Amino acid sequence: MTQNFLLGNIDSLLDLLSTIGWILFAIYAVALTLQTIFRRGIVFAFIQLISFRILLPFLLIAGIQLTSLAVVFIEPTQVGVVISVVIPGGVRATPLPPGFQLIVPLLEDVIEYPIFWQTYTMTAIPDEGEVFGDDSIRARTRDGQEIYLDVSIVFRIDRAQAVLVHIDWQNRYIDDFVRPVLQGYVRDEVSQFTVNEVNSGRRSDLQESLDLALREEFASKGFEVDQFLLRDITFSDEYAEAVELKQVALEQELQALFEANRERELARGLADAVEIQAQGQARAIEIEAQAQANAFRLIGEALSENRDLLVYYYIDRLSPSIQTLLVPNNSPLILPLPELTESLGVAPTTTETVEIAPTPTSITPATPVAPATGG
Repeated sequence: MTQNFLLGNIDSLLDLLSTIGWILFAIYAVALTLQTIFRRGIVFAFIQLISFRILLPFLLIAGIQLTSLAVVFIEPTQVGVVISVVIPGGVRATPLPPGFQLIVPLLEDVIEYPIFWQTYTMTAIPDEGEVFGDDSIRARTRDGQEIYLDVSIVFRIDRAQAVLVHIDWQNRYIDDFVRPVLQGYVRDEVSQFTVNEVNSGRRSDLQESLDLALREEFASKGFEVDQFLLRDITFSDEYAEAVELKQVALEQELQALFEANRERELARGLADAVEIQAQGQARAIEIEAQAQANAFRLIGEALSENRDLLVYYYIDRLSPSIQTLLVPNNSPLILPLPELTESLGVAPTTTETVEIAPTPTSITPATPVAPATGG
């Protein structure tokens, strides 16, 4: 950094040395002239002005001065346009690159132009743009809606075209070229889109078309464009309100659709639950029926082997309160169960029946008769 500082200030150092030299030379010449006048007279003093004692320091200081005028140091971020009175057209065709360069003293001069990237911003935010206050670009869409755009462009002077920039714009290229071109192209491109397109996915199309158009225009004037930025778009209050109402309606519609889907899913879940329950009940009935069928099959097999089992099963299923049974006379007699006789307080008896005809026979348990007692 120190080396760059010294190299960049050599021409300034030469200017300083030449200025100090001229001051010292003037003091020396005046003092020598006055001394000669007092000693030898004014005529001899004027003759002494062209003497070696005066010419030598004069030529030395003049040499330093001419050297400072001839040597030019161009910063790495600059190029130099040489204005010359000895070249037709008054300017060198090729700009001076960065570094030490030589020009013709007194007959040529150098004007430096930056070749680093510059950003020019036009925005509604007061302290962010190049112009204080609301500097956004007002434009009108194809359907007549007014919008405001915040934009930035990153550009630089093409070092090979610096002479063209100097001839066309000098140092006025920001105000006289960049700013009006931005405004004009943005308004022209916006007029090709509707407000809904600008506020939708086609915003990127707007930015791309502006970027391409500005690159071509800037290149034709000696500038390079790195990128164009569409920073923000502000819509009118009426359109913003309409968009907000539309968004609210859309949100409500989505909410209603969500509720409907939720109810539909809930109903579907309930239906599935009922179906699963019905399937479970049907399965249970099927299993029960299968179990009964197996039981009946086993009973049938048992009855086929022992027919008396059916009579026993029938009597076993009768109510315990039944004490009289009517059976055919040709059927085996089945006595009451022990529990029944014990509850009646009598001993079990056996009664034989005479087979006369197939008529029902009444069987009653024996009742004890009390013995007669004397009065």
